[in-house]
Amino acid sequence: MAYYWFKTFHLIGIVVWFAGLFYLVRLFVYHAEAQEKPEPAQSILKQQYELMEKRLYNIITTPGMIVTVVMAIGLISTETDVLKSPWLHIKFLFVGLLLIYHFWCGRIIKQLEKGENTWSGQKFRALNEAPTLLLLVIVLLAVFKNSFPLDIATWLIVGLIIVMAGSIQFYAKIRRQNEAKLNSENLVKNN
Repeated sequence: MAYYWFKTFHLIGIVVWFAGLFYLVRLFVYHAEAQEKPEPAQSILKQQYELMEKRLYNIITTPGMIVTVVMAIGLISTETDVLKSPWLHIKFLFVGLLLIYHFWCGRIIKQLEKGENTWSGQKFRALNEAPTLLLLVIVLLAVFKNSFPLDIATWLIVGLIIVMAGSIQFYAKIRRQNEAKLNSENLVKNN
């Protein structure tokens, strides 16, 4: 019975953790773009994003990570033979990358607060796709275990990367066009 409790809260932890990671980097996008705003909007937005980032990271994202990891340890403790499985070792590698990503986001929060981060909103949009790829690989490993479909999974991941990169570029193009249109409309109004 303990296995099912650990698994239940492991899955809940994963959902909370990823929700936090996805939204956190989206806040970084807005925070970086606030740098381009005129005062007083820039200061007001930066202050609000700093507060939101800290709360999200400390109250939702990090506790979600802790629940995920602790429940995973509980799961493994109920079935120690799973530690002999190669798929689990590979999964640990990707979870390790996710943990690094998590703590790196914590570092970015501090850099943004100090005004030391020079990343653009565009770069943060690309960074926001990393947990999606990690989640995909981790879930595939958990579901398929030792019968992991490496050929199909590789093509799926490559395809996903291409779609993500294309979407980010397409969105950037539309934003530039909208900004140019808005600027030209403002010029017409002012003249």
